[in-house]
Amino acid sequence: MFKTTLSVAFATALAGIAVTSAASAAVPTGPYAIFKYCPYNNPQVGACVVNTTTSGTLAMGATTLPITQPIVLQGGVIDTGPSPLYDAVGAATLSAPAAKVPGGLLGITNPLPEWPLPLWVAFWNIVGTVNDVTATMEPVDTIQTNFGNALFPPDDGSDPTAATLKVRVRLQNPFLGNSCYIGSAQNPITIKLQTGTTQPPLPNLPISGNPGSYDFETTDPDNGYSVLHISDNTLVDNSFAVPAAKGCGNIALGLPIITQLLDTLVSGAVNLKVGLPSASGKNTAIMSGKSAIAGTPSVLSSVQ
Repeated sequence: MFKTTLSVAFATALAGIAVTSAASAAVPTGPYAIFKYCPYNNPQVGACVVNTTTSGTLAMGATTLPITQPIVLQGGVIDTGPSPLYDAVGAATLSAPAAKVPGGLLGITNPLPEWPLPLWVAFWNIVGTVNDVTATMEPVDTIQTNFGNALFPPDDGSDPTAATLKVRVRLQNPFLGNSCYIGSAQNPITIKLQTGTTQPPLPNLPISGNPGSYDFETTDPDNGYSVLHISDNTLVDNSFAVPAAKGCGNIALGLPIITQLLDTLVSGAVNLKVGLPSASGKNTAIMSGKSAIAGTPSVLSSVQ
């Protein structure tokens, strides 16, 4: 009964998608101000969405990155069914602050016996001054969403995915250089998040997400204008694979090593320590936080 009531209420909130757009200089106000970067003037966009992850972890191979700063995913969708996430306007669609890697450079790299002496010297010099390593998640393809699955995880065996993120992770430190990535546009880390229970290959075991709790903030009951707030939701995936790191090794160090060899030596050391590539069933993403979604007519009604 609750699911039916919520579905009807939200369908009402999405009604009237053909409302004309407001002037581009104006912005949403009141409870709709959080959607100011939504592409609500795009006629394909039927609803604006913002998801904020406030805690969680990303475990890849032998390394676990804690989520300690908010990760914001925002943009527009066609509706609450399967839809691409149309990019935010004036802000990043996926804003993921750089996270510190536990242990820093020593946490993801050990000098190997085959390293030449200048590389050993450069490594220990940097460890002694700038050991910190940051990891930043970057999208490499259009994000796919299904907010219906996030709200109501299917129990009929159908695809439970609420959001598909194809990303790469950039590792940064003066020793690693500016092109050290785990994953790429051609070989991304593909994370399929859901709020239900996963069915990963071994050695991982099933874990469960949480759709959270729902609350409508209605601004105009006659027209059905409202914001759907979702709190305490958790999205999970522990079935994805993680490719090897590539492009590591700072050529600006002036080492007498050709770029390809430097990449092979340093990337190889990172992969050995982190445990990459890491097959499906050995990695986990847990992202907890809150979401908000509102029909485009509701958002446009607030634009001033």
